[in-house]
Amino acid sequence: MTDKKLIGVDLGGTTIKFAILTDKGEIQQKWSIETNILSDGQLIIPDIIDSINHHIDMYDMSVDQFDGIGLGSPGTINHEKGTIKGAFNLNWTNEVYPVRDIEKGTGLPVVIENDANVAALGERWQGAGNNADDVVFVTLGTGVGGGIIANGKLIQGQNGAAGEIGHVTVDPNGFMCTCGKRGCLETIASATGIVRVARDRASEYAGSSELKAMLDDGQDISAKDVFDLAKKDDDLAMMVVDYVCDSLGFVLGNIANTLNPKFVVIGGGVSAAGDFLLNKVDKAMRKNEFATIKDSTELRLASLGNGAGVIGAASLIKVD
Repeated sequence: MTDKKLIGVDLGGTTIKFAILTDKGEIQQKWSIETNILSDGQLIIPDIIDSINHHIDMYDMSVDQFDGIGLGSPGTINHEKGTIKGAFNLNWTNEVYPVRDIEKGTGLPVVIENDANVAALGERWQGAGNNADDVVFVTLGTGVGGGIIANGKLIQGQNGAAGEIGHVTVDPNGFMCTCGKRGCLETIASATGIVRVARDRASEYAGSSELKAMLDDGQDISAKDVFDLAKKDDDLAMMVVDYVCDSLGFVLGNIANTLNPKFVVIGGGVSAAGDFLLNKVDKAMRKNEFATIKDSTELRLASLGNGAGVIGAASLIKVD
């Protein structure tokens, strides 16, 4: 064990979050900057370097007090080359070299990982995963992401694409997904997917419903609106939420049957629906699990919120 500090960086399309942590995962300092995606995102890596160097100086620290920098980013990660490709929300259409460039700019070693995976690592280390060896994390946001930790190790897969829970097929004849195939979980259980399901169901619904009235009136609705109305027993909203939770529970039950994790953790913006969501998904998940899994796998809500990314990123370079 070392008493050196860790730096975690969570790179998002709107903001870049930073934190300085102890080797035990305690955040000592945190800050954020705006993500500047102009000029094909060419300013993002220089901005990260400048911000880290500035804060090390500002806190009157030196590079030799740190073990390194962990970076979570959207896109496809090439771990061998230390590159990121296809992070379109950052305007990175070409391959970028954050490991090489940030190491040169800061003098610290850098490890990169997919943003959903670092959130999984964060929840496992300091959150609802309770530092268990086997944890599955699913994040329900604009899309559906995931991360899998098995035997204490993050599962990356042959091409770095393991844990893409959002692209598990629920309905082969379902909605078209941005990935090019139909019926992905992401088309149903993401924030945008929930709205899509609501619009689809409303077009065939003839009963009395506030959600139906809002949609017929041309109002913009959110996933939160759907869940809030379902909590008030709105009939159409309940139909939508039940379908979403049944679909999510179906996928998570089958993943649990495959991996037998200690915890399955649900995070992301949609998880703000809380126990109302959790209880419905848990019921559907248990329906699709066999007995041994029911007895040994527990469904939980994420506990770290927006902090999961920087904590998980820092864990990439912690020394055990």
